[in-house]
Amino acid sequence: MTPASPEERWLDVRGLRLHYRDWGGSGRPVVLLHGLASTCRIWDFVAPILAKGFRVVAVDQRGHGESAKPQDGYDFATLVEDLRGFIGALGLERPIVAGHSWGADVALEYAVAHPQGISGLCFVDGGTIEVSSRPGMTLEKAKEDLAPPDFTGVTIEQLKERVKSWPMGGTVTPELAEVRLSNFEIRHDGTVRSRLSRENHMRIIEAMWEHRPSLLYPRVECPVLLMPARQDGVDSPMARRFNREESIAAATRLLPTSKAVWLEDSIHDVPLQRPELVAEVIGDHARDGFLG
Repeated sequence: MTPASPEERWLDVRGLRLHYRDWGGSGRPVVLLHGLASTCRIWDFVAPILAKGFRVVAVDQRGHGESAKPQDGYDFATLVEDLRGFIGALGLERPIVAGHSWGADVALEYAVAHPQGISGLCFVDGGTIEVSSRPGMTLEKAKEDLAPPDFTGVTIEQLKERVKSWPMGGTVTPELAEVRLSNFEIRHDGTVRSRLSRENHMRIIEAMWEHRPSLLYPRVECPVLLMPARQDGVDSPMARRFNREESIAAATRLLPTSKAVWLEDSIHDVPLQRPELVAEVIGDHARDGFLG
């Protein structure tokens, strides 16, 4: 039976203590990766649906959530080995790996480095941005554009008020707010700070600058399900800079085996906004054999 709530677990991988949520289930394994400055809880509404037909775990990557937060190891090669160790320690045989946002980039790098260790990839509104390829972009500009907000001096009560106004594609329920707040820890003085430090955030941006999806795509041996989100009439500055349609077209052209399923009327954090849709698309493509 699918558990009503996950088991909170920790695992030592290559000297790194990783936290993960074990959603149980049986069948093919599915590993869920969160995005930059997020946590495994971004999958809290998708995972229990998937666990009805699959074995599901969601992990906090290094520096994030409740996992260890060293001051190094934020390059993709190290993150990939973290993931490899995690999957191996749990004994998951050739899982489907689904990544949201930056998590999809980690999944892409993993598939190239360890092609025999994965059966399929799912890019949930991620995995297609090549930061350094944008016209006029520099590393300094990328750091400016992708830098985290400054929460210095913000109290937990003020943060709760801010969360109510953050775009979530609908009413901000207490459950949604709890997931958002899980990205932060509370200091003794009642102020908050991001679980991912600003310094480590910047280290990840530096790694993204060196990340070249266009060079990696032709080397991916497993099938890739692209799941970009979009909304009619909504065009953020970041979406214009990193044109989704252009990126998806390039990915489908270069990936040996891929399929794009546009998640219409969806925001970037679609796992929170439309979890049923995300779970349905992943589950259907796993069951029909597309994902290996």
